[in-house]
Amino acid sequence: MNPLQAVRKRVGDTIFARVAGDEGPARRDRIHFAEGERRFGPESAIYRVHSDASMFVGGLRALLLQSLHPLAMAAVDEHSGYRGDPWGRLQRTSTFLAETTFGTIEDSDRAIAVVRAVHERVRGTAPDGRPYAASDPHLIRWVHVAEIDSFLRAHDRYGAHPLDAADRDAYVAEAAHVARGLGAVDVPETVAELDQMLADYRPELEATPAARQAARFILVHPPVPLALRAPYGLLSAAGIAMMPRWTRWPLRLPYLPLTEATAVRTSGVAITGAIRWAIGTDLPTPN
Repeated sequence: MNPLQAVRKRVGDTIFARVAGDEGPARRDRIHFAEGERRFGPESAIYRVHSDASMFVGGLRALLLQSLHPLAMAAVDEHSGYRGDPWGRLQRTSTFLAETTFGTIEDSDRAIAVVRAVHERVRGTAPDGRPYAASDPHLIRWVHVAEIDSFLRAHDRYGAHPLDAADRDAYVAEAAHVARGLGAVDVPETVAELDQMLADYRPELEATPAARQAARFILVHPPVPLALRAPYGLLSAAGIAMMPRWTRWPLRLPYLPLTEATAVRTSGVAITGAIRWAIGTDLPTPN
């Protein structure tokens, strides 16, 4: 292994360990090498989006956008333990995405069933007095549409091979399978339906104190080692730059359109390119 390859492996292993955890390599092999039929192949839109480094930016945007629904945010704030174990939560989320995208149909359906069972136990009362339940189809759909909108927009901007219009619709339709499995109904299957559904949710959205605290935790005081603070800052800036303008003040996010269109976008391309180089673009495929 030459010095450049050694650096690439060391950086790639560091990133992967943060996202997937100590058991990540074994879990990755189990997901990708298990024998069995798969719902999505390497040519599918969802496979292409979820295997790209742009997911790092999309994931940050998704967390910020999802926090704007008061009931969804109350469930996260009171039950997820994201402050005490943020990396554990990230690793569980990344494993779920991997299982439902790259795994066998059997493993995917099992992962969905596990999360659905967890949702059944998450319920409570929001600070405004309204009851919430993580199993509520309306809240599940909100989390889903905020997530896939973020992943798709990040891939449009920073993906190695952005999708055309037909594949963008295909991505929304393919991702809908998981949302329905988790209990969502009337899930969007085209980009136009996704855009309309996001607009329909807007009257329900607001930045609660819990949402602003979550944004501050994610952006200002992240549980990131000092050596990774600079690249994490570039990812955060890229994620913020893709947030709708109307979300900025409620979440106390900066809005610098000229900077976002130039320096932030350039740095976003650079950092996603660096991650792509470090972790590689070819996922293992089953024999």
